[in-house]
Amino acid sequence: MSTVALLALAWALAALLQLSLFLTSLRTRNAGIVDVGWAVAFAAVALAFCSFSSHPLRLTAPITAMVVLWSLRLAIYLFARGAAAPNREEGRYAELRRKWSPHANRSFFIFFQAQAALVAVLALGFVFAFGSSPVHGDWLLVLGGAIWLVGLTGESIADLQLARWKRTAARGAVCARGLWSWSRHPNYFFETLVWVGYATYSSAFAGGYLAWIAPALIFASIWKVTGIPATEAQALRSRGDAYRAYQRRTSVFVPWPPLSGDETP
Repeated sequence: MSTVALLALAWALAALLQLSLFLTSLRTRNAGIVDVGWAVAFAAVALAFCSFSSHPLRLTAPITAMVVLWSLRLAIYLFARGAAAPNREEGRYAELRRKWSPHANRSFFIFFQAQAALVAVLALGFVFAFGSSPVHGDWLLVLGGAIWLVGLTGESIADLQLARWKRTAARGAVCARGLWSWSRHPNYFFETLVWVGYATYSSAFAGGYLAWIAPALIFASIWKVTGIPATEAQALRSRGDAYRAYQRRTSVFVPWPPLSGDETP
């Protein structure tokens, strides 16, 4: 299949998955399940790409495994946090429900389908490994896999450290342990690396330079839209001066040794 056809397939699969999850959310009153669906969709898309690709498995199997492992790890993490639990809607979705009332269901349907379309756009990050001819040496495949591994490992460690801290954290405290003492958002940093790994791998194939659209969009979203701005605003509201002190000594994104005193990283 051509690259365009594969992307159309990605959108169709993601749209069907999000439709089923939207119907589930009507029963559970928890729109957070959209995040689980977003994560799982990438595994489904990568497996479909691999099934329809005419490339040898030595080229498609590694990138398929990379996407599936990242996708399922994230989905399990979100599910464990209660993203699909009945009547346990996360604050940001509860706020959207209030904001969109009395037409919240209609608005959430559009939101779920927008997430499906985003899956198709972000699939640019790895689709070229399945639909385009290889034009560069295997060194890009190896480099991409190495960057992805660093990203997945770092993201997993950051999530585990935060989860452990939350079990005993006092109200209003700030997590400054492990990776969180070097970066205020290590999970976002390593998530970006995962997508850089996909794009590097895809750069070994014709047209692969377009794969860099995916990590660019991920970084832009984290830096300016739904990631860091919203997270920092919520942290300041809930933790106040403790978080302001944390901001002064800790790098916002790239892990870096914490500064002493009130210096700004």
